[in-house]
Amino acid sequence: MNAEIIAVGSELLLGQIVNTNARFLSQQLAEHGINVYYHTVVGDNDKRLKGVIESAEQRSNLIIFTGGLGPTKDDLTKETISRHIGKKLVFDEEALVSIKQYFARTGREMTENNKKQALVIEGSDVLPNDHGMAPGMVITVQGITYILLPGPPKEMEPMFLEYGIKSILSKMDKHERIESKVLRFFGIGEAALETEIEDLIEKQQNPTIAPLAADGEVTLRITAKHTSREICENMIAVVEEEILERVGQFHYGNDQTSLMKELVRELTARNIKIASAESLTGGMFQENLTAIPGAGKIFMSGIVSYTNEAKAKLLNVKRETIEKHGVVSEQCATEMAENVRSILDADAGISFTGVAGPEELEGNPVGTVYIGISFRDSEPKSFKLNFSGSREQNRVRSVKYGCYYLLRELAARK
Repeated sequence: MNAEIIAVGSELLLGQIVNTNARFLSQQLAEHGINVYYHTVVGDNDKRLKGVIESAEQRSNLIIFTGGLGPTKDDLTKETISRHIGKKLVFDEEALVSIKQYFARTGREMTENNKKQALVIEGSDVLPNDHGMAPGMVITVQGITYILLPGPPKEMEPMFLEYGIKSILSKMDKHERIESKVLRFFGIGEAALETEIEDLIEKQQNPTIAPLAADGEVTLRITAKHTSREICENMIAVVEEEILERVGQFHYGNDQTSLMKELVRELTARNIKIASAESLTGGMFQENLTAIPGAGKIFMSGIVSYTNEAKAKLLNVKRETIEKHGVVSEQCATEMAENVRSILDADAGISFTGVAGPEELEGNPVGTVYIGISFRDSEPKSFKLNFSGSREQNRVRSVKYGCYYLLRELAARK
């Protein structure tokens, strides 16, 4: 079964609301092995909606509509579809009673146009709306199944889970499911990683491998299809093992994790308290760290020392270090990391200093970054990076590399 999701509503095209319905429906359909090849958004216009339906019918045998089932004149989804498939709209008595009861419960007056929401396509299976007024409906015509769902997620999601998916599964001869696992990598580019596993990508069938790069990270999504979840997971595990044999040194976690989440998890497991000193990142490391639940167990505090004077006064960076080497230097980075750890009596300290942009500093080009790391029982280290992105990208990547270097140093201390 190949599905297409059509969201109806001019407010989506105007950017007034986000189409979260498509994501939800795609996730649900994937779990049952239903392919979703197209997402379409169309405004409240019957001619354009008709054109979208005709295109969808050429490539999909399951078309799911969200939105356009309300009481106003611009809610025209079921009207357009009913005309297109040659069916009348009729009142569903149960839906009409439910709508009247809703208004009675809320103490509001029911206007005449609200009855429109009880209209359904003749011959369709009606999907009750337990969280709103407009019912959904399912109808199959000439081998194509049309499902109409309300637009508000609080109505659409429970309706689909309780009634919609059951209707779809009843029409399927073979019930497959799709399982995915996301492998997350850092410290290697998308092109380099793809080169290492190029032969695996070229011969992929089931499972499939899909690379994706974003903000200096690379992910690989491994997707398997089978009727059994256990077999899907076993298929994914085989491919995962092959991939990690080649690029496992850059792998830091799976699925919805992040470098910062992994860092908090590792520091918590070892009961290591950390402090931070930030210049170019302006507190971004601390902000991202404290956004993770449980960070309070391992984060002592942080100091944002943006100016040279602040570095000297708040972090006790030697003035001779600043005069001789500059603040954009490994010497300054290591002093910042070591001193913030000592000042705040932490087990580990991390520092960020460099040139975020847009102008160079102390003769260093934009994107020059030093990260310092200090542990209570060892000599401090510094790492130099050269970025070529925007000011914001340089700051974001600095924080991610800080997490990466900390995780690497922690792994070496096991």
